[in-house]
Amino acid sequence: MRIAVTGGTGKLGRAVVAGLRKSGDQVFNLDTAAQRPDIRVDLTDYGQTLSALTAVDDKYSKIDAVVHLAAVPAPGVTTNAATFHNNITATYNVFAAAAAAGITNVVWASSETLLGIPFETPPPYIPLDEEYPARPEWHYALAKHLEETMAAQFCRWNPALKMIGLRFSNVMEPADYAEFPSFDADPQLRKWNLWGYIDARDGAQAVRKALDHNGTGVEIFIIANADTVMSRSSASLAAEVYPDVPVTRSLGEHETLLSIDKARRILGYEPEHSWRQQH
Repeated sequence: MRIAVTGGTGKLGRAVVAGLRKSGDQVFNLDTAAQRPDIRVDLTDYGQTLSALTAVDDKYSKIDAVVHLAAVPAPGVTTNAATFHNNITATYNVFAAAAAAGITNVVWASSETLLGIPFETPPPYIPLDEEYPARPEWHYALAKHLEETMAAQFCRWNPALKMIGLRFSNVMEPADYAEFPSFDADPQLRKWNLWGYIDARDGAQAVRKALDHNGTGVEIFIIANADTVMSRSSASLAAEVYPDVPVTRSLGEHETLLSIDKARRILGYEPEHSWRQQH
């Protein structure tokens, strides 16, 4: 496939671009980052976005699929309004331009923040899954919520369209793992996302599986690693930090509390990396 990856210069984007190219796909990084992207595109400009997803001289005459990762990557990077306006505008432009270009295979980065992070209001149950309504607590998460809502409407308008939103956990690279043992001293440090993370390489695997998935309509998946960032057992963390939150089933020793059961079942996703392999 010829695949346009927006934000391919970021931490997750680099892994996604590398993984797709390793699989034999022709991949084009659309970005505005300081490092040289394949094509420099301001995704908040609809005209530039539409042009990039149709044809670019000396690059391609057609795009088969889009992976949309470009965004202000987290709350607190800039002002709330700037984060919201950038992210929702860029995502609308990518979705609308893909539709206009006849692209029916779209995968984009949603976010674990829709689960209710930072859980100042405790989660409804553990492990968390995709079954309860989104609970955006930040302007960043509000934009992600509207992206998921928008995708559902694009799919309603075009029954041939497949749009898969991946609610990625906190993205990590192997170099980040040296810090993980320090989290053990205080479980409160990482309770904000139930001690979850996603290795960028496993995030790339999820993107590959989502692109290859044979289906139509919108689907949303939590994408995390199979374990937590902690050395302590998952059951003990839940009992200590969220004693009043129901635990709906028995937990593996270090099992993620951000359920990836749906991604395993439908996409065939299975994390292959863990910070524990680095120590």
